[in-house]
This record gives sequence, structure tokens and C-alpha cells, in this order.
Amino acid sequence: MQKNVTRIFNIWLVILLAVPAFSQVERREVGNLVLEDIPEIPQQVVERMLQYQNVRSAGFTGWHPEGKGLYVVTRFGETSQIHYVAEPGGARRQLTFFNEPVGGAAIRPAGQAPGFLFTKDVGGSEFYQIFHFNLNTGEYIMITDGSSRNGGPLWSNKGDCFAYYSTARNGRDWDIYVATVAKPEEAEVKLIGGGGAYWFPLDWAPDDRRLLVQKYISINESFLYILDLATGELTQVNPSDEKISYDVALWSQDGQGIYYTSDEDSEFRWLRYYDVSKGESTILTGDIAWDVGGVDISHKGDLLGFVTNEDGISKLHLRKIKGWKLQPVPELPVGLISGLEFSPDDKELALTLNTPQTPSDTYSLHIKKRRLTRWTISEVGGLSTDVFAIPDLIQYPTFDKVDDRPRMIPAFYYKPAHVEPPFPVVIYIHGGPESQFRPNFSSTYQYWINEMGIAVLAPNVRGSAGYGKTYVRLDNGFKREESVRDIGALLDWIEAQPELDNERVAVYGGSYGGYMVLACLTHYNDRLKTGIEIVGISNFVTFLENTQEYRRDQRRAEYGDERDPDMHKFLISISPTTNAHKITKPMFIAQGLNDPRVPASESQQIVEVIRQNKGQVWYMLAKDEGHGFRKKSNNDFYRQAAVLFWAEFLLK
Repeated sequence: MQKNVTRIFNIWLVILLAVPAFSQVERREVGNLVLEDIPEIPQQVVERMLQYQNVRSAGFTGWHPEGKGLYVVTRFGETSQIHYVAEPGGARRQLTFFNEPVGGAAIRPAGQAPGFLFTKDVGGSEFYQIFHFNLNTGEYIMITDGSSRNGGPLWSNKGDCFAYYSTARNGRDWDIYVATVAKPEEAEVKLIGGGGAYWFPLDWAPDDRRLLVQKYISINESFLYILDLATGELTQVNPSDEKISYDVALWSQDGQGIYYTSDEDSEFRWLRYYDVSKGESTILTGDIAWDVGGVDISHKGDLLGFVTNEDGISKLHLRKIKGWKLQPVPELPVGLISGLEFSPDDKELALTLNTPQTPSDTYSLHIKKRRLTRWTISEVGGLSTDVFAIPDLIQYPTFDKVDDRPRMIPAFYYKPAHVEPPFPVVIYIHGGPESQFRPNFSSTYQYWINEMGIAVLAPNVRGSAGYGKTYVRLDNGFKREESVRDIGALLDWIEAQPELDNERVAVYGGSYGGYMVLACLTHYNDRLKTGIEIVGISNFVTFLENTQEYRRDQRRAEYGDERDPDMHKFLISISPTTNAHKITKPMFIAQGLNDPRVPASESQQIVEVIRQNKGQVWYMLAKDEGHGFRKKSNNDFYRQAAVLFWAEFLLK
């Protein structure tokens, strides 16, 4: 143990001596990266991180329509692309080759010319275009106009046409189109959106005459409709005066009903069945007090698979639809499950499994034999995954009460195993804000923990999803800074832990989590040593005014409408740019130039304000990225710089 402590200390002593102290901003460009005050990365860091940065994953994206293997999204070069795997453990044959990462494949049903639809943008702009890939010829064509935002491609059951959403009409509203591969230029608008809502297709009825669609207002409010494709008539599913949040929705195989998840009359999104002719809804998972997520129905219509999110951990369920009888499944590793899809012959259920110790890989569950088969084995840089930390789920009390007891905030705690305490701490705050930290695989965290001796705490502060609709609404509007107070309570908890060093605590987060980093440093500057924020909101008013128009109203539903004078005044008062004079600790801020969600101006203005106040900031701008770093070379440099930053400003 002591030998390992000495090794880590000596490594970081060499690195710290390599970091110069700058009295003025030094700017340089490396490829597509603009770097300000970021030193050259010492070779020791680059070499030691090589294994942790050469980690892959393989997410399931669809079965071969005739059951001859499956398709995954994985990366063997700079970006993630679509690959074909013929058999479990077989080679991944790459099909798409682009400089930009691609979205998952929508596989064309059997009976038509084999192919798939996929999405791709340029430079992280998120103006996704839909492409069709011909599996016979290996050729691809762009289906959409090349300038609007498009997504959600969904084949009809016959495979002769597909539905998708697009902003092509006015660049703002999400409309629903139906098109064919043969004549994409003749795509028909089937539903005109508007009102600041997101409209997108969910599922084709078995007869392909109706389309199940969703109107999304916010995480707290959405609607389901049946769209008659011949007449354009919209019929609301499960009409109610209650504000309801819907998620998954699928037609039953007989076309008589719809399986869907919603939080009506409950805290959590339960799985329900809606009888279309009777207009009646039946609860199916009322015995499970957690959200139901991914759902798929067998082609025969006799089996239904679904996943529950239980305290951030995924649990797989199989039920016979007739009699709703539980079907046994083998015990799966603790982690996250996604991408459920029955095989064409209904004998297997494909899924993607991710654990704290292993990256995403594709598996299939043989229904009858209850046997889990691994299709892909993703590389982890040659490292032993057995030494990777598995977090503990903890809860800590915060400032307010529920039923006369302190409200408890859940958090995942990653603890170094081979160094002596007290450990320096990085608090990771997720984005969203209607998101949730879940214990997925992160080679970044594992490096910090195993190589730097840093403990990682990832709280799900109020406003996080996964803990009921009341909890997710606790930070809305004028309650925004109450989530920041939850971090203050976590700092209190850290102080009470002898194994944690409350003199060396940092905050880290991206997007809304970036705002939280900045807000924490304005409220708790004297209790924090430093912070890193990525693509973060620095001023709510300028953010709402400059985020892409197609998402502006949807964000106002969460943060408040800056056009209202009282809300405008409040948002300005809590914005980090207003309070940046309170930040005296060093910061690392990173941004993608083409970010459509949190424009680059948000990071640039906070950097300027902090520097005007004589604060120290490392700044990284990627000219070929958007909301985060999806290209391997950019992400590698960012992670190396973050390690160097922690070494300089946290570990000392």
C-alpha cells in the first residue's frame, strides 16, 4: 500500500514541476483545438493514459432482418460507426466510414431491398441528416435536405416507407414526415408541429395506416396521439386533465391497444395498457415502485420485455402478455441495460449491457434456455477490469425536510482502494437537469481513482430524474438554486468523513452540470479548491436567447421564461456571470464551437469575466465539436488536460 502511495506521489511531483505559471493568457492552436493557458501535456501523462483512452464499446442497434447476425455501433478509428457482427464473438465488419460519428441504424424489415437508415451531423452541430445505406451495393444516399434538423427514422412494418421528424418547413418546428427511399424528395408532411413542442413518431400500427406519435413539452408534460395517415386526424391517447409525462409507447401486435409508460396518478412511470376502442387504461407494473424504461414486444405478441430503473440500477423483466405471468431471467451483472429487441424468430432478446467495470457490449438472452450470450467483447486497453472501482450507493441529508425528517439525497461514491486516506474528492454533477447519474463505465473516473487516488462522488440532487415526479420538479423556476444547496449539504457530509480530505474538493460537470459547477464556486468558493466545467450555462438569459430556436420554448419550461420581467430579474441574479467576482479558485472550461444547445458564447463570456476579476482559467475550444467531444483525438486531449489540471490545482 505505502509503495503505491509513493509511486503516485513521485509521478505527480514530476508532472507538477512541468506546469508553468502564466501571468498572462497564452494562446495556441493544435489542429482544431484552440488552447488558452493550457500547458503542453507531459509525456508521462500521455503514456500512462494510453491504456485508459484505448477503450471501446459496442451498442446494439438492430437484428439482421432474417436473423443472420446483428448490427452494433462501435469505434475502431476516430469516430463511432455502424458494424455488422455475424455471430457471437465474431469480427465486427465496419459498414460506414465517416469523419463524423453516426447515429444508430434503423434496419429495414425483411421483404424489401436490404438496407438501413442512419443519422449524421457535421462538427457536432446536431443538424442531423438522414441517410440510407444499401447493403447490396454498399452505397449510401442522403434522404433529407442537408440543412434542417431531422431524426427518429422509423420504418413501416412493410418496410416500403418510413416516418421521421424534421424542422425543414421553417427551421423551428418539429413536423412529422413520411418518405420512401426511392423518392425522398417527395416526402409528405403528415403532421405540422408548433407551439414549442417536440413532435416525433413512436410506432407504426400493424396495418401501417396509423402512426403513434408523441408531443413533448417537458419532462413533466407530454401527450400521446394516434395519427391517421390517410386523413391526418389526430386522436389523443388516454385524454386527461392531469399533467402527465409519457415515455415509451408501442402498439400491441393485434392493433387493438397500446403499451405505454406514464406517471399518471403515480410518482413513477408505470407500464400500462390502453384499449383503443374502449378508451380504458390498465396498470401493469403497479407493484414496482420505479420507472419503467425500455420496452419491446415479441413479433408473435405473446411476450413483453422491459427494464426498470431501480435506484439507478437496471433490472430486466420478461412477462407473458396473456395472464401477465412472470418469466424467469438469469441474474445479470449490476449495471445499465438498454436497446431491448426481440430477434426475428422471437427466440432471443438482444440488449446492451454496461457495468461500472466494463464498457457497453451487446448480448442476447435466449428466452427458453435462459442463457445470456455475449456477442461483442470490447477492449479495455489491456487493463484488468477487476481492479476498477464499483461505487457504493449512499444517501446524505440536505437542508429541507420530508415528513419532518431530513430529505435524503442519493449519491454514488467511488473510493480508491490502493492508497491511504484521506482522499481528495471530485464531485461530479450531471447535466439535464432532468437527467440522472447512473453507475455506468467510465475509464476517466477509473483513471482518477486508480492512478491519482481521487475519490469521486456523483450526487443526484433535486431535479434529477428517476426518483419520482415530485423530486424532478423540486428545482423548477424560482427554486433553481435549491439544487446548489444540495451540493452544500454534500460538502457538509464530506467534512464528516475522516477518509475524505475536505481541504481538497473539486466540482466537475457539463451542460447544466457546468452551470452547477460555476454556481457552486460562487456559493462555496471557500470550501472548494477548483473546478472543471464543460459546455456549461453561464447566464440563463443569454442562454435562452441564443440556444437554437427549435429548443428554446422547451428549455423555458424547465428554467423559466426570460421574457417575463420577474423571471428575467431572477435569472440574471443567479447567473454565474453576475456572481463571477466571488470565484477566486482556478478553473478549466471546455467548449465545442458548434454547440447548438449551449452556445460557445456562454463559455467565452464566463472566461472573460473571471479573467477580468484576476481569476485563472484554462480554456479549450474545439472548432469541430458541438455539445461535448465525440472525436477521439479531441476527447483524448481534453482528458489529458483535465488530469494535468487536477494534478496542479487539486492534488497539491
